[in-house]
Amino acid sequence: MIRLVVARGVGEPATLQSSADLVRIGRADDCDLVLDAAHVSGRHAEIAFTGEAFVLRDEGSTNGTRVRRDGASIDVTAAQGREVTLVTGDRIELGERTHPVVVDVTITDDEQSATIVAVRDVSSAAIERVEAAVGSDRETLARLYDAQKDIAAALELDEVIEAVGRQVFALLPRATHTTIALRQSDAQGDVRITGPCVPMRSMVRGERAPAEAVPITRSIFQQVVARRAAVLAADAREEVTQSASLVAAQIRSTLGVPLWEGDAIVGVLQVDNRSTAGVFGPADLDVLALLAQSASQAVARARLLHRLRVAEARVRDENAYLKEREEHRRFDGIIGESAAMRAVFEQIEKVVDTHVTVLIEGETGTGKELVASALHYQSRRRDRLFVAQNCAALPENLLESELFGHKRGAFTGATADKKGLFELADGGTLFLDEVGEMPPALQPKLLRVLQEGEVRPLGSAVTRQVDVRIVAATNRDLEAEVRDGRFREDLYYRLRVFPIRLPPLRERRADIEPLAVAFLARHAAALGRPVQGFSQAAMELLESYDWRGNARELDNEVQRLVIELSDEAFVEPRHLSPRLRQAERMVGDARPTKGSLKEMVEQVEKWLLSEALREHDGNKTATAKALGITREGLHKKLRGYGMT
Repeated sequence: MIRLVVARGVGEPATLQSSADLVRIGRADDCDLVLDAAHVSGRHAEIAFTGEAFVLRDEGSTNGTRVRRDGASIDVTAAQGREVTLVTGDRIELGERTHPVVVDVTITDDEQSATIVAVRDVSSAAIERVEAAVGSDRETLARLYDAQKDIAAALELDEVIEAVGRQVFALLPRATHTTIALRQSDAQGDVRITGPCVPMRSMVRGERAPAEAVPITRSIFQQVVARRAAVLAADAREEVTQSASLVAAQIRSTLGVPLWEGDAIVGVLQVDNRSTAGVFGPADLDVLALLAQSASQAVARARLLHRLRVAEARVRDENAYLKEREEHRRFDGIIGESAAMRAVFEQIEKVVDTHVTVLIEGETGTGKELVASALHYQSRRRDRLFVAQNCAALPENLLESELFGHKRGAFTGATADKKGLFELADGGTLFLDEVGEMPPALQPKLLRVLQEGEVRPLGSAVTRQVDVRIVAATNRDLEAEVRDGRFREDLYYRLRVFPIRLPPLRERRADIEPLAVAFLARHAAALGRPVQGFSQAAMELLESYDWRGNARELDNEVQRLVIELSDEAFVEPRHLSPRLRQAERMVGDARPTKGSLKEMVEQVEKWLLSEALREHDGNKTATAKALGITREGLHKKLRGYGMT
C-alpha cells in the first residue's frame, strides 16, 4: 500500500491511498492523483509496483521530477533507467524547482506474506523431480510431451497464453483458474523489467472462451519475485487470512511460478483452485515449474516475433513514405524550360532504360543528383534502391569500406560484417558523386566492378556478383585529370560511356524565373509566410545575375528572402542581397542622358570601357581580353573617346 499526501504547491491538499500496481500523477483529470498546478504536466509521472518495491518514473514532463531524501535531491530524469525506487519518508517534487508541488510518501505492507507450503526452484532440478515422480508413467509422460509441443507451436502471444491454459488444465486436473500476467513493454517493444505485471488473460476450466483477466494475487506475486522461485500456498482461506486479494478471490489453494527472459522475471503464471481445499501439492508445483519453462520460452519468442513484425511494418511504411517523397521530389525537382534543359531531358529519355554507365558533368549546384535519381526512378529499376555516395566526403579507408563492405576484424573497429553500397544497391542504381575525387588506390577496384560486376569486401577472399547501374558525376574536367595522371584513363572511358552535361544557370537564363517561383512557393509553404511572388524589377535583377553557385545559390537566396520578409506580398529589389543589387547600380550609373541613339550608345560604351579599366587596374591587355577585343581595338576606342 502506498499513501501520497500533497504537502504544498496546490490550492487544496489531496491524499491518495492505493494498492494498485500503477498510480498516475499529473494535471489531467484521468490521473489518480490530480494536481491543479500550471507547471505540472498533464501526465507528469507514474508510480509502479514492481513486485518488490514502488518505483517513480517521470513521463516526459516539461519541468521535471525530483525525489528529496535525507536532505539530498535526486533528479528522476537523470537517474539510471529514468526511475527511482521510493521508500517511506521520501518527498516527491514535481514541476518548477523554485515552487514545486511536494508530495509526501508513506509505504505500508497491507498484505502479509502468504503461508508458503512449498517452494521450488525452476532450474533443471524441477525436471529431475518430475522424472522421479512420473517414473515409467507413460500416460503422464505423453501429456507432458503434448504440452511442450502445443506450447511450442504457438507463435502469437494470445495463442501462447491459451495453449498454456489448456495444458495447465490437462496436467493439473483439479486446477479451476489460470492467469498469466506479464510486464509491459516500452515504446521500442523491450520489456520494462521494473514495470508492473499486467494480467493478460485468464482461463476457467470448462469455458471455451477466455475469461476477463483478473489481477494476480499480490501476496503470491511478491513471494514469487522475492524468492525468484515457484511457490505453493495451500488452503489459502484458512492459512492466509491476512491476504486480502486471496480472500476476495475465494482462492482455497494457489500456485505461482515465474516466467523468465534471461535472468529477469517478466511475468507470473498463477494457477488457482476455488472449489476444494488443499488440492495442490509439491508434485503439482514441480509440474507447473517445468511447464513454465516452456511457457517462458514461448512468451519470449512471441514477443520477439511481435517486435520484429512491428519493426518490419515500421521500416516498410517508412520506406514507402520516403520512396514516395523521393519520387515526387525527384520528378518535380528538375525544372527547366530552356533549350539547353530540353536537350538534357532528351538525353535522359534515350539512356534511362539501358544498363550503360552515365557520367553527369556540370558545375556545383547544377542538379547532378536530381538527374541521377531521375535516371533511376524513370527506369525499370525504380522498385530497387537508389543509393548515393559522395566520393569526396570520406577518407580513403572509410570510403573503401562504405563502397565494398568489410568482414569482421578486417581493420580496427570492424566489429561486425558490413555490406557495402554496391551490395545494397544490387538490382538498383549507385550514384557516385564527385567521382573525380576518388583516391587513386580505389580506382582499380571501381574499374573491376564496372568490367566484371564483382565486389570483394575488405578482409574477404570471396567475390560477389552484383547487378548495379552506375551513374557518376563530377564538376572536374576529368579529361584534364587523365592527362595530368590523377585519374585512370581506362576508368575514365568506362565511366564516360554516355556523358550528360548540365549547363550552368547563366547559360539558361530562361529557367531562372520558373526556378525562383518554384523555390519561393516551396519555402513560403514550409515557413508559413505570405510571400506571393517577385516584382518585375526584382525578377530582372535575378535574371541578370550570373549565379556562380547555380540553382543551389538561387535556392539559398530565395529561402533567405522568405525568412526575412514579414508581411510583404512581393519581393522587391531592396530585399535582394547586395551582390544582386550591384547590377541595379550599374544600370543606374550607365543610364545615358537623353539624345540620339548614337549619342546614348556612345555614352554607355564609354562607361563600360571606364568600368573595365577600373576593374583591371588600368591594365589594357587584361581589359581588352575581358571585353573580347584586341589591344589595338581597345586603344582605338579609347582615343576616340579621348580616354588615353
